Amino acid sequence: MRFSQLLSQLSEVKAAGGLEAISHHLANDPELQGAAALDQAQAGQVSFLEPGNALAAALSASAASVVLLPAKGDEAEAIQRQASERGVAWIALKDPRLAFAETLDALYPRQPKPPGIHPSAVIAPEAVVGMGSHVGAHVVIGAEVQIGASCTIHPNVVIYDDVQIGDGCELHAGAVLHPGSRLGRGCVVHSNAVVGSEGFGFVPTAQGWRKMPQTGLVVLEDGVEVGCSSTIDRPSVGETRIGAGTKIDNLVHIGHGVTTGQGCALAAQVGIAGGARLGNGVILAGQVGLANKAVMGDRSIASSKSGIHGEVAAGEVVSGYPAIPNRLWLRCSAAFNKLPELTKAIRSLEKSRTI
Repeated sequence: MRFSQLLSQLSEVKAAGGLEAISHHLANDPELQGAAALDQAQAGQVSFLEPGNALAAALSASAASVVLLPAKGDEAEAIQRQASERGVAWIALKDPRLAFAETLDALYPRQPKPPGIHPSAVIAPEAVVGMGSHVGAHVVIGAEVQIGASCTIHPNVVIYDDVQIGDGCELHAGAVLHPGSRLGRGCVVHSNAVVGSEGFGFVPTAQGWRKMPQTGLVVLEDGVEVGCSSTIDRPSVGETRIGAGTKIDNLVHIGHGVTTGQGCALAAQVGIAGGARLGNGVILAGQVGLANKAVMGDRSIASSKSGIHGEVAAGEVVSGYPAIPNRLWLRCSAAFNKLPELTKAIRSLEKSRTI
């Protein structure tokens, strides 16, 4: 694919009405054979660069033939000039990272699975598989299951009774959907993820723990993606609901009765206890933990390893355990290294007072 061909497929170029409205430099219109990170790219490959430190050094050390550059920033014009002088083809964009994602789609197009059902699949007579769907080897589909059109069910997926799956969903190898799971359109469940497993509900008695039946639903709204080996529990009653467009990383646990708003992002090893509520656009970084019934307001952010026990206001950024406002946490962190000296000074003062 030529660089000029790629440019015609970028959404930002289309939105601007064509290349005439966007700064670019074709540099003999190189043929693109792949993509790579800027520090690893070779001739014939495309990479991207975002605003930040040491941009000039990063570009000067790269062998990439094409670079997607930032249109704004203190160094933007200098970087574009440097790329032109080195004979590197480039285009300046508001969002180079998004353009790079579109570039990967163009250079490495996915090959859809052909419609059909593998002979080794076991499908209950009452189940309905939509038109154009692909069902792979050794898939098990239970009674009263409804699978929409153009879905892809990879090998060894298990779908229990009473599951509904919307159009265009993809379930990767080894995924399991328990009874009461409801998936909207365009959901992706990656390998070994479990949706609708029983919530951790037990009642203490004199004879020990008495199991609380988990009879509720798990609802994944449109466009939800669940990473490998993540689990989303169903509640005793009611539902666990994941808002549209939410992206869940690998090894995330979401407890029974949790609700999230739309467009949330949960990084690896996040753990959310039962009844917690997340607003729209919430970001939880790696290993964040939410206690029972904790609340995260719209567009709030919890940095890595934060522990949330109460309520975080909309738009707030928190850090630490227990979580506190991020700016306060940074000040506290700066003081941690000084604690031995402060302790020594306090002991010296106490000693002088006793003399």
